[in-house]
Amino acid sequence: EVQLVESGGGLVQPGGSLRLSCTASGFAFSTYDMTWVRRAPGKGLEWVSLISSGGSTAYYTDSVKGRFTISRDKAKNTMYLQMNSLKIEDSGVYYCTTSNATYWGQGTQVNVSS
Repeated sequence: EVQLVESGGGLVQPGGSLRLSCTASGFAFSTYDMTWVRRAPGKGLEWVSLISSGGSTAYYTDSVKGRFTISRDKAKNTMYLQMNSLKIEDSGVYYCTTSNATYWGQGTQVNVSS
């Protein structure tokens, strides 16, 4: 059974940090480019970041550049999103997905609020 399980979301004040994790099972995780996408309240899906299958290349949407860092651990079949200097507009449900959108996690909620 294919699974992508996100964790690490929560409530944080503006300027704070969170680290999201996405643990994969049931498919060849190391062969897929992986992405984080998010859905803010009342808005559509927004692509946030991508990491190549080997982990050597990463891309970010402009609004998170310099604040978020994507990474992956092949041995743990896990992808991460380190989020620093969080802003209220970063709030939403964060999903991990294969870059071709074949597999999706259930999402983890991030709330940035004072």
